[in-house]
Amino acid sequence: MQHRRTENLVVFFFKKMWVFLVLIGTAAVSAHLQDLAFDGQKVFRVIPQNDEQVEIINSLASNIQIDFWQPDSVTLVRPNMQVDFRVEAEESSEVEDLLKESGMEYRVLIDNLQAALNAQFDSKARTTRHGYEKYNNWETIAAWTADIAAQNPDLVSRSVIGKTHEGRPMYLLKMGKSGPNKKAIFMDCGFHAREWISPAFCQWFVKEAVETYGKDTVMTTLLNSLDFYVLPVVNIDGYVYTWTNNRMWRKTRSKNAGSLCTGTDPNRNFNAGWCTLGASKNPCDPTYCGSAPESEKETKALADFIREHLSTIKAYLTIHSYSQLLLFPYSYTYKLPSNSEELNSIAQAASKQLASLYNTKYTYGPGATTIYPAAGGSDDWAYDQGIKYSFTFELRDTGRYGFILPESQIKPTCEETLLAVKYIANYVLEHMY
Repeated sequence: MQHRRTENLVVFFFKKMWVFLVLIGTAAVSAHLQDLAFDGQKVFRVIPQNDEQVEIINSLASNIQIDFWQPDSVTLVRPNMQVDFRVEAEESSEVEDLLKESGMEYRVLIDNLQAALNAQFDSKARTTRHGYEKYNNWETIAAWTADIAAQNPDLVSRSVIGKTHEGRPMYLLKMGKSGPNKKAIFMDCGFHAREWISPAFCQWFVKEAVETYGKDTVMTTLLNSLDFYVLPVVNIDGYVYTWTNNRMWRKTRSKNAGSLCTGTDPNRNFNAGWCTLGASKNPCDPTYCGSAPESEKETKALADFIREHLSTIKAYLTIHSYSQLLLFPYSYTYKLPSNSEELNSIAQAASKQLASLYNTKYTYGPGATTIYPAAGGSDDWAYDQGIKYSFTFELRDTGRYGFILPESQIKPTCEETLLAVKYIANYVLEHMY
């Protein structure tokens, strides 16, 4: 059986040899072809039981184009780990045959990615205008940042903290009643371009703040006592690209010297164990750490702003998807932060708050041990700057739709996440340092 399986692998890879020759000639640029048609593409979930099965996944990934959804990279795959990945239409049946042959536990999460992509736009609020229960493109979000500030001058102001690689202004909203010596919480969304539910939450949070101020006692207290800095989209160029060219894009859109591959993973680009664990030095990889810490204009602008406001920023929240996780440092090392017990109890209580609405279950804990090691993340960096309440949310779902979460889930996702964010913010207010 082992011999036949190896034989099948060899045959399978030889059949793909022409693909490699093309790849060699184009320096893996085919990994990022524009205008990808997703018809017939499948998303598989496999659970390798041992090192031999992990090796099969490694072999697959090195020989055909595989987009890892969970974990972020093939290098992070371990035995007994749930692994979600996307394959091209023409390869999907052969990949499935190979998985069957290997005896690996697997299932098809998404049978036709294009159908799932079409189905994500299921909001009843289909309009070109901005809406909180639909996915908005960047142009719409940018206009909204101006509108929300103009409509709520006592609560919201807008500034520009930098420009992206492609020259787009990075808008930051500052929320709160003006007052002397106010401390602040920084929250960002949209690090990874394809995680559309993330920017949707930042917009929802701002809406809830302005609509419930003066009505909801907790929100009123928070906005009277604290400022919230909200960066609705960090990786704007990448987000635009997911609307115009490739819905599955993850990284920034910067050029890489000596490579035809574009972009850096902004959440591997911070100076926190930079490019050690769970990050790649290969510009063609989805977890490419960049040429240096803060090589990206977007990460540099974010880091500069936080450094300039370190005396007031007391918590850092960064919103990603998917997996339903609430993580705290560290991800670049297995060692625990000095206040890990406190962070764990906050995460536990916040997860409980979140689950109280729709019974959505979150897993919580330090990043490296709860999911996998990943160096260069913004949460670890913020923590090491002295911001001792630093959390990463991975929003819905756990893989049924993955990055293609339907619009009909925006409202419940945002409502439940808001409960957790309000809990953390209130805790920070009551434990000021």
